[in-house]
Amino acid sequence: MSQTSLNSAGAGQGNATSDDIRALLDRQRAAFLKDGPPGAALRIDRINRAIGLLVDYQDEIANALNEDFGNRSKHQSLFTDVASSITPLKHVRKNLTKWMKTDRRSAAFPLNLLGARARLEYQPLGVVGIISPWNFPVQLTFGPLADVLAAGNRCIIKPSEFTPATSELMARMIREAFSEEEIAVVTGGPELGAAFSSMPFDHLLFTGATSVARHVMRAAAENLVPVTLELGGKSPVLVGESADVQITANRVMFGKTLNAGQICLAPDYLFMPKEKTGAFIEAATSAVSKMYPTLKNNPDYTSVVNQRHFDRLQGYIADAKAKGAQVVEINPAHEDFTQQPHHRIPPTLIIDPTDDMTVMQDEIFGPILPVKTYAKIDEAIDYVNTHPRPLGLYYFGTDKDEERKVLDSTTSGGVSVNEVVFHVAQDDLPFGGVGPSGMGAYHGKDGFDTFSHRKAVFTAPKKEVMAMIRPPWGAKLEKMLGSQIKR
Repeated sequence: MSQTSLNSAGAGQGNATSDDIRALLDRQRAAFLKDGPPGAALRIDRINRAIGLLVDYQDEIANALNEDFGNRSKHQSLFTDVASSITPLKHVRKNLTKWMKTDRRSAAFPLNLLGARARLEYQPLGVVGIISPWNFPVQLTFGPLADVLAAGNRCIIKPSEFTPATSELMARMIREAFSEEEIAVVTGGPELGAAFSSMPFDHLLFTGATSVARHVMRAAAENLVPVTLELGGKSPVLVGESADVQITANRVMFGKTLNAGQICLAPDYLFMPKEKTGAFIEAATSAVSKMYPTLKNNPDYTSVVNQRHFDRLQGYIADAKAKGAQVVEINPAHEDFTQQPHHRIPPTLIIDPTDDMTVMQDEIFGPILPVKTYAKIDEAIDYVNTHPRPLGLYYFGTDKDEERKVLDSTTSGGVSVNEVVFHVAQDDLPFGGVGPSGMGAYHGKDGFDTFSHRKAVFTAPKKEVMAMIRPPWGAKLEKMLGSQIKR
């Protein structure tokens, strides 16, 4: 199938087939084997081309995202999808020559004294597959692509069918700057995604829901393809007694309303000292009112991506009300949302939810924040530890002993202290989950390592010094073993 016909398969139409993807993979692998590992200059050239696309298409990217979401702020899209894609590309461009250098290791004694040498060489894996999600479709494509290119690989990308305009735009952008033997985009629905997951890539990166990841991992296992799974889960916020309530509310509600909470790292529920619950409700209302004086027609307030997710979120709220929870809708201008052109939901707090409520069972992925209370911080820690390990965890407070206790007593993919989400924006920190929130990590040097084969190389001494370990065995070997087999 030609480059144009393959890459222009309509998002959601599934026009590309399993055979088409396999043919494209074979062409990329053949080109990789023919050309050999790319040097630093070619890797930097590919990175520069990717940066150029983001700069040149920034307005079209913002427009496509706005079309796909119904409403999405241009400023937000430039911040979360364009600038936040360029930053990791520039980071790897700056550092990749250093990362590519041979890593000298120590040869075992006594061979090291006789001239033996050991080293690690970083070798591209070959062809990497990326399945990217709909919530930040550009950033979660170009962000990992930065590490894939830095490591010297080719790449095939399957973006989400839920953001068809953006997916089609990315396919057009990639066609413009790259040959299909370097990078290609295939668009289509779930059937194409299933076929994509079954391909014998040299590595597969999936970003999305844990439920889908199980199918992706199962399909990849048929070809023993190594996977990096960037998932999600219910990322908790633990607010200590020492925390400033207003600062906490400002930062938590920004993380909860950015992209309408459709973020894998969005704070999913919050633990607050019981006596400060009222103060937090007031502070959260103040924070939202300052950011969004109006909501219904405010271009800064993102819509829920589609009707299915809108209905799902409304179902969480209705279920919580029916089961007796206090539901606080933060609606600064008291607008009527019963009739609206887009799927907007006001930021909503659910106070003291119980575990039988669906909002406490599923990852929310929307502007709803359950607020639980505790008498002692240990209650919050115990709750976190009896639930699946989250992608992110957030602690607010100035008590360093308590902060240390939270960090030591909980396990999560990453942590932000006195902030939410922002650990993902640190290019020199690995980003990934643990257990049901993910497997493996990328970003910066850690991403370079993920998408490289670290080849161990041992070089023997020139002198014939290994004879003692070959038969016939005798006193010399016994002497050497005697020096090793001891306490």
